[in-house]
Amino acid sequence: MGVAKILSVEILGPRQAQVSERPDPQASGDIVKVKVLVAPMCTEWQSWRSGKCSCELGHEAVGVVCDAAQSKRLKVGDRVIVMPHAGCGVCPACRSGEHIHCTEQRDLKAETGSSSGIGCYAEYLLKPDYLLQPVPDDIETDYAAMAICALGPSFTAMTRMQVTAKDTVLISGCGAVGLGAIINARTIGARVIALELHPYRAELARALGAELVIDPRAPDLLEQVRAATGGYGVDAALDTSNNEAAPPVVLELVRARGRLSFVTWSGSLPVNRITGKGIDIFGSWHWNHDVFSEEVLQRVRDARPLLDKLTTHRFPMSEVAAAFALQETGNCGKVLLYPGEGEPS
Repeated sequence: MGVAKILSVEILGPRQAQVSERPDPQASGDIVKVKVLVAPMCTEWQSWRSGKCSCELGHEAVGVVCDAAQSKRLKVGDRVIVMPHAGCGVCPACRSGEHIHCTEQRDLKAETGSSSGIGCYAEYLLKPDYLLQPVPDDIETDYAAMAICALGPSFTAMTRMQVTAKDTVLISGCGAVGLGAIINARTIGARVIALELHPYRAELARALGAELVIDPRAPDLLEQVRAATGGYGVDAALDTSNNEAAPPVVLELVRARGRLSFVTWSGSLPVNRITGKGIDIFGSWHWNHDVFSEEVLQRVRDARPLLDKLTTHRFPMSEVAAAFALQETGNCGKVLLYPGEGEPS
């Protein structure tokens, strides 16, 4: 009798991807097996472009528990949001719900004896039960998928910056995370100024509620932002651009004693300007589902009309190469990938 197989996405080389057969992953202990219903696509297209070979792609999904193993939290049939990574569950970061910042990630393959199951671009995956957030019955699966990277990082940023309806917020970079940030800000009631040079994404930013969208290369960028904010600069800003040159520019667009958050890994800041302006700065990678699950799920409910606009494309997993190619052009918002029976007609 042969070994059971699942289908998952594999990158073979630069701009080469296919769906391949992989061994069926096995649940064990508190590591649960999930059937993937939808996998939102994030930054994996960059690995496709560069040819970074991998058969474990994707870090966000919504699915159904199909083997709960020895979990005391979940049962077969539970619909769940799959959080990124595999935090140890016992360190100070994990105990406070900040699993994304855990420095001792679990080796799920070693613990289960499986040789697959880590990536979300697949029919099935493995995840510790404490990194699976149950989805309420009143939230549809595709909307629940927006609670991960589309809304989660900027939800944390705006929570830490204490953004309110009285604030003007600047969003630097209107990829999927930045567009999600516009949705978070507008759902709160804040006014939004966005920085984006790509025409498609600039137009989508306007459709989502950005009052003003400025090309970040504009020579009068500072003057435009100050003119739109009474001469002072924005109350809070979030940089999602991952542009090496962006952080010090965004810093200058924030008013004195303003707030600045980063969901990015590039660039540096001048300390003298931080101190001189008295800026509060936050690094916001993802959201704490142990603490904020109710608030994030309510944000999803409240933002449904805007989330419909953010979700611009859907692909069956068999067409993942076309999905990657689309993402490379930038002519999209959030893209959803459907394995197996979840493929759109």
